[in-house]
Amino acid sequence: MEKDILNTTLNVEGLIDYQKDSVVSREIIKKDLGTVTVFAFDKGQGLSEHSAPFDALVQILDGEAEITISGKKHTVSKGEMIIMAANDPHALQAVNGPYKMMLTMIKSD
Repeated sequence: MEKDILNTTLNVEGLIDYQKDSVVSREIIKKDLGTVTVFAFDKGQGLSEHSAPFDALVQILDGEAEITISGKKHTVSKGEMIIMAANDPHALQAVNGPYKMMLTMIKSD
């Protein structure tokens, strides 16, 4: 964890900037039991289908994401969140423009 963000009020959306034709990430918290990471996706960028062995919460900070979970597409907009269950295949895509999100993953037995 970065020391400069501890015990400080932060604008979450401002923790990361968009970069042309890129996906940018910044890990905010990394612990044995889970992580919190912010991402910025430029339009047309995404993460291909994959799965994780633990639940993951995605909160959209800016823009709109198309999130596919087990073959079902969900449009998630700024101020909304979706929880992806452990082991369900999922993919994320910036379709209508760039977006930022915060990903919280909680590990469990």
